[in-house]
This record gives sequence, structure tokens and C-alpha cells, in this order.
Amino acid sequence: MALHPQCEAFLAPGADAPELIDIPIATGRAGSYVDMTLSGELTPGVTIANQFIPGDTADLLIRIYRPTGADIKNGLAYFHGGGWSYFSVDMYDAQLTALASMSNSVIVSVNYQKSPEHKFPIPHDDCFTGLKWVFANAEKLGIDSQKIGIGGDSAGGNLAAGVALRNRDEKLFPIAYQLLIYPCVGVNFETDSYNSNAVGYGLSKRTMSWLWSLYLNSEGDYTNHYAVPLSSANCADLPPAIVITAEFDVLRDDGRQYAEKMMKDGVKVIYRDYPGMIHGFFNYGKYIHDGIIARTHFADAIKELLLQ
Repeated sequence: MALHPQCEAFLAPGADAPELIDIPIATGRAGSYVDMTLSGELTPGVTIANQFIPGDTADLLIRIYRPTGADIKNGLAYFHGGGWSYFSVDMYDAQLTALASMSNSVIVSVNYQKSPEHKFPIPHDDCFTGLKWVFANAEKLGIDSQKIGIGGDSAGGNLAAGVALRNRDEKLFPIAYQLLIYPCVGVNFETDSYNSNAVGYGLSKRTMSWLWSLYLNSEGDYTNHYAVPLSSANCADLPPAIVITAEFDVLRDDGRQYAEKMMKDGVKVIYRDYPGMIHGFFNYGKYIHDGIIARTHFADAIKELLLQ
């Protein structure tokens, strides 16, 4: 399929803008806050509360989204995208109020520490702390502890996948599902999707490679499966997964290959590639309608997995 006209129109104003790799990190971070309406309007009937929880190296801000109603809810520990270096929980209110409402879930979004100031494993550890907090506080949050998932988009999808692998290895919590939205889970920058979408579609091959270099500490990290989930020897015994990719995204093959790897190892996977879409479309609902439509698909897939 051709690039969707809404994606084309969304990309056009920034066609000549410098890439993130070519500007100071502080400038790129500030730019994240220029248009806080990118994702569309908030869904009514969902309360939003902030609090801090203790982490291994810092107190962590979490944002809790709770649908109205006294019934016991599903749960989701969510980790936002931004290349491990950008964005915050602030950019996800529209997406997560919608997902909380549609999936009847209390969602806890974790504001993990960012690279390059805080390289792997710190963001990973922060997210693992967030997961542990959700399970420890499930009763207080009104969550069914057997129906808690883990998820994230882009770098957040990487963090969710890595935390799921660690949780499996340490045999700690009964994670009900993974929600991996165009995750960056591999470090092969010569895949078909990296080369065919290298420039011109928002996230570039050059920038994504650079973001990995900011996040990882050493050569050894490139084969650490908590940092690079595709390097895992096997994916057996992981929670069932929802994996989303976008056609015009350098990370498309990352997500597809990880979905295939999990399926090969016996994990139930619901996989969907969004034709005509670009990286980040879930966050651009104001301009790209599939970013809104995808919320319904995610919620339906979550409910399908929780019924099994």
C-alpha cells in the first residue's frame, strides 16, 4: 500500500527539519512539548492521578488512569516511547484514557529515567519497579491480579518486552499479556524495513541507530536480552502478546521478527501490521485517524487474551 495521505500530510511540514541526531538533546526534548494535542482529545469517564514511587536509583513519577465504576478492573503497566531519551507520561493522556476506558483497565504509566544520562539498565530497572508496584498494589488499585498486562510503544515496547523476559526468568508475576506497539527489539540496522524506510518517514535509520547508542552502555549490552529482546535464546513461557507494526517504519521487521520468534516458541501472538502507517501513528490521532482506530483494536485484543 502507498503511504497514507494523512501520514503524508503529517510529515510534509517537517520534511526539511533536522533529525534528532543533528540537534542538542535538550532542544529535541523541548520540542516534544510544542503540540500537546497531537494525540487528540481525552476520553471522559477516566480519572488521572499522579504519584511518586521509590525506585532503585530515584523516585519515579507514575500516572494512574482509572475508568469509573466500582467493579474490579484489569490492569496494565505502561511504558511510553521516545527512544529512551525523549517524551514523558505527559504525552499519553489521550491514548491511555481511551485505552483504559475501552479495556476496562487501570493503567499505570511509568516515567522512567532517560538516556543518555541514565543508560541501560536504569530505564529497564525503573520499568521493572513499576511492574512490581502494580502487582503489590493491585488490591488497593481495584485490579484483578490475574489480569495485569505490560505494554509500551517504540522504546516503551522494548522496555515492556525486556521486563517480560526478566519476569519470566525470575518467575515472579503472572503477567497476563504483552502489548508491544512498533517495538524496537533488535539491533540489525540492515533489515528490509530499515533500508526501505531509511529516510522520509519520520523516524530514520540513522536516528534509530544513534538512539540505541545512547541507551546501551557497552558492546555486551547488544546481546543482553533484557536490552535487546530479539537476542533472547528463546521466548518460551512468555505471556501472550499483541504486536503492532507500521508499514513505513524502520522498526517494522523488528516487531514482525519478534512476533514470529515468540510464535515459534509456543507463545500466542496477535500480530497486525498497519498498512500505509508510519512510526508513532498511535500518538498522532489528531492528524492520523488510524491512531484513533488502533485504540479499539488494542482494547479488543486485550479483552480477547484476558478471556482465555
